[in-house]
Amino acid sequence: MAYIILNKNNFFNNLDIIAKSTKGRDKIALVLKDNAYGHGLLEMAHMAKEYGVKRAVVRTCQEANKIEDFFDYILVLGEIPASKSDKIRYTINDVDSISRFPKGTKVELKVDTGMHRNGILMSELDEAFSKIKEAKLSLEAVFTHHRSADELTSEWFWQNDNFKTVKERAIKLSKKFGFGTLRFHSSNSASLFRNNNFDEDMARVGIAAYGCMKLPDALSIKELKPVLSLWASKVSSRELKTGQRVGYGGDYEALKDCVVSNYDFGYGDGFLRACANGYKTSNAIELVGRISMDNSTFMSSEDELLIFDDATEAAKYAKTISYEILTALKADIKREII
Repeated sequence: MAYIILNKNNFFNNLDIIAKSTKGRDKIALVLKDNAYGHGLLEMAHMAKEYGVKRAVVRTCQEANKIEDFFDYILVLGEIPASKSDKIRYTINDVDSISRFPKGTKVELKVDTGMHRNGILMSELDEAFSKIKEAKLSLEAVFTHHRSADELTSEWFWQNDNFKTVKERAIKLSKKFGFGTLRFHSSNSASLFRNNNFDEDMARVGIAAYGCMKLPDALSIKELKPVLSLWASKVSSRELKTGQRVGYGGDYEALKDCVVSNYDFGYGDGFLRACANGYKTSNAIELVGRISMDNSTFMSSEDELLIFDDATEAAKYAKTISYEILTALKADIKREII
């Protein structure tokens, strides 16, 4: 069967680079949502704990519950809980949702500083603080998210200016409503590496930790190393004669006699069909014909085939981003740490 190898040394290398920028391991909040970007939630949580990361960020309550024993702090981005937790914090994404949180829940307020996706409006800050107090929630932090930190535009700067305004007002409101000292955070992976003077309470790092961050050359961090490599096992081999065709639709026609093999990895496992007809592995072995649900055919006779060891390179063939390549990988594919 197809399998995934996770390289611990590469992961720790990336965390070392991140810790240098955050000025300490204690400010790293590892983003583990969507099965740790396809790497495996429990596998990455285990390695993160070994390294000394104490904070994690996930999308759902279910993800948070699965990794609760690995971290001191967990932030849930996208769900409202059924009950409060001492360790897990939950995100307020909308003013109207505040009344739905259980009394006593530890919450963090997300503010829309320009992405126009989730988060309260900057103009709703006073109202949000009032409603949080009325709902008897425990407000611990205020944060935002950058929309263009990975692009060389002015947007990163004006969002920072907006968040500075939010911070100043939030500090005053926290004193007014008796919430105490708040934490503030805004940096994702790309934003962290644009800031030479990081001074927030934590950085939410995802794709950089996994070694697949794609930035303009001026911002590129070449020392980051991909953590995940994907392998497939041979199912069968056959000799094609000149003119014979392979797979559904016979898209590939052999130009000369050759040997091809079928491997146990297809779009049912997360191999995007957009990679068909022209994809080449990290070792320049060509995929021939269409990708099937459970199989893909390559110009190879190897028993074990490296499909890719850098999702950013694989993404080029599908005209997409590394995030989609990685998160498409099914959770039931075996993952091994080396």
